[in-house]
Amino acid sequence: MSSEVHDKDGNVSRRDFLTLSAVGAAAVTGMGILAGVFRYAKSDARYEDSKVFKIGKPENFPVGTVRKLDDKKVFIFSDDAGIYAISSVCTHLGCVVFEMEEGFQCPCHGSKYNKIGKVVAGPAPRGLPWFEVTQDVDGSLVVDASREVPAGTKNIFS
Repeated sequence: MSSEVHDKDGNVSRRDFLTLSAVGAAAVTGMGILAGVFRYAKSDARYEDSKVFKIGKPENFPVGTVRKLDDKKVFIFSDDAGIYAISSVCTHLGCVVFEMEEGFQCPCHGSKYNKIGKVVAGPAPRGLPWFEVTQDVDGSLVVDASREVPAGTKNIFS
């Protein structure tokens, strides 16, 4: 490139314009490559809460206990037959259901479930899942929300 970009009339020569355009295009391309390299270096991993969680000791759940764990989206029940866990997530579109006297209801689209989570009305395609409840070696109860059990499965713990 010549030391003087403009000619005597003040216009940029075609050669200088093309040279400046090529340098500019190379600079933009280089910045794009660098941005891609830095973007690639950052992980896209998204971490979820564990589907296995402790809920406390069996003595914390005397007969007649109903506890909703909002952060885990599960209901914990204790009756004469044992302790059990039912999902609080509607099987229609994933809204969180609330408990009623006759069962559960979805506030979004009106699905209704009976006391054991079976669909009785609305668009939900299936009942609320029941989750496995076990006892850890330290005596704590553990809910595994990744393992469904048949509706009606209740466990007695000492």
